[in-house]
Amino acid sequence: MRGMGGGGGGGHGGPRREKSKPPGWGVVLRESAVLVRQHRGRLGVGLILLAVSRAAALVAPASAGWLLDHVVAGKRPDLLLPLAAAVLVAAVVQSGAGYALSQLLGVAAQRAIHSMRLELHWHVLRLPVARFDATQSGQLVSRVMNDAEGIRNLVGNGIVQLVGGLLTAGVVFVILLWLNWQLTLAVAGLLAVFGAATAIALTRLRPIFRERGQTQAEITGRMTQVLGGIRAVKAYAAETREQDAFRAGAERLFSHIRTTITGFSVLGALGTLVVGISAAVLILVGGQALLAGTMSAGQLFTYVMYVALMTAPVLQIAAIGTQMTEAFAGLDRIRELRAQATEDADAAGRSACPRLSGAVELREVVFGYNPERPVLHGVSLRAEPGQTIALVGPSGSGKTTLVSLIMGFHRPQSGAILLDGADLAGLRLDSYRRQLGVVLQDNVVFDGTVRDNLLFARPEATQDALDAAAEAAAALGFIRELEKGWDTVVGERGVKLSGGQRQRLAIARALLADPRILVLDEATSALDSESEAEVQGALARLRHGRTTFVIAHRLSTIRSADQILVLEGGRIAERGRHDELLAGGGLYRRLHDRQSGLAAELFRNPGEA
Repeated sequence: MRGMGGGGGGGHGGPRREKSKPPGWGVVLRESAVLVRQHRGRLGVGLILLAVSRAAALVAPASAGWLLDHVVAGKRPDLLLPLAAAVLVAAVVQSGAGYALSQLLGVAAQRAIHSMRLELHWHVLRLPVARFDATQSGQLVSRVMNDAEGIRNLVGNGIVQLVGGLLTAGVVFVILLWLNWQLTLAVAGLLAVFGAATAIALTRLRPIFRERGQTQAEITGRMTQVLGGIRAVKAYAAETREQDAFRAGAERLFSHIRTTITGFSVLGALGTLVVGISAAVLILVGGQALLAGTMSAGQLFTYVMYVALMTAPVLQIAAIGTQMTEAFAGLDRIRELRAQATEDADAAGRSACPRLSGAVELREVVFGYNPERPVLHGVSLRAEPGQTIALVGPSGSGKTTLVSLIMGFHRPQSGAILLDGADLAGLRLDSYRRQLGVVLQDNVVFDGTVRDNLLFARPEATQDALDAAAEAAAALGFIRELEKGWDTVVGERGVKLSGGQRQRLAIARALLADPRILVLDEATSALDSESEAEVQGALARLRHGRTTFVIAHRLSTIRSADQILVLEGGRIAERGRHDELLAGGGLYRRLHDRQSGLAAELFRNPGEA
């Protein structure tokens, strides 16, 4: 189990984290522009609604000045009703535009998140198996669900409020210059200092947001593994060690959050200070203008309200900028995921796999997970249609790697894999894998009904086809005895079924798929003798007429194989039928004799001769 690092205990090593340098702002802005263009219709309407709302907001300050200078000072009570009506109409317009804006951009943001999640999920499903071997599944879940959430600020309220705030501040700035340019320049200077401080803070916060997202993904990955293996955790009384590991990750996450909160607090305090200094400047300079007679009371009151209209968006821009910086950090992590090549990246140059007869040939195949350290060395074999090929050998000899290559999970570094004479490298993997069937030692059973688990292989299958597959797999009897029959929920990973029942369900699923090539990986090794007998019979029916590759540690299960390949050190050391290999006296004979001796020892009491 990979850990989160930082004192996880229990021998768990943290995953090696490669800290990549965040891309420049140019890359981020280009990607943001692409997102904006995809939703430009709604965003354009949103900007219009925002402009209407902000224009309506200008009515109240102007009306206040008229009230003081013309209604009160000019003794014009007849203007009271028109002024009140204008303010009321402006408030209604502003309220309606704000509601429409919130609805429009809220839907736009959720639509963008929805599309991004679909795209990322589809991308993750098509990643090569090697990527899943190297990455915690919880981290991938976090990329799809959490990082995609951040783009709401790029295509929702965030971008529109940012643009709208800048436009509002610009328009009000021009009005303020017209009213009193000296006072306006003083206030603008203070706001410029605040803007520069905000830009510096956001630049420094961006990598922290990246680290925060990475840490959260690691915690999610660790929790996914722990909850998936909760029986092992409890069996080894490892709850305390796992809590320590979780605490280490949670404390790292808390440290990142605390740093970002400190940044927000500094910006908030600086904003409050700017507002306070601006108020002091207004009192000082505005008061002198009143005494000198260069500004009326109404003009000063209007000026103060316009300053508030200009200052509020600028201060708001800091908060929006923080949200968008977090969104940029999420885009960084999404970019890293999308940059990983999928299995079908070169599908355009491949052809669809025709219906196979089942001939499989490997020619001088060399492969290594690390190219400098091959696991398979020049492996060659040929399986005729309908033959059963057994793969045996010591642990680490390359058996699982060999069938992984046949299933297309990895590509040979050199050599070729031929299917009915066609090179697998030139075939589309999706059309090829539809003709594959797999039954493993620990099969994947999904948390759903028995019916759902079988339909996973062939969603369009009829009930008659389900019954036939289940009967051939010796599973129909126990399925009908379940509380709700085919509609019984089997629990996560099939925990409500016995080991033998799960195996027979997996065999039924493979039968329903009607594969031309079948892979059996120790399909009976974990079963009791009664369950094994039932499963062996079902496997025999499954293998009939299909090219089958069997990985077996118990050599008694492969006596009838058409060809047995004995692997040692990534090479085929021996090949032949069971009796031939026994007579040869080589590695296969030694493995057979060793197993026979171990089997006898199982039934001998300690101390017996």
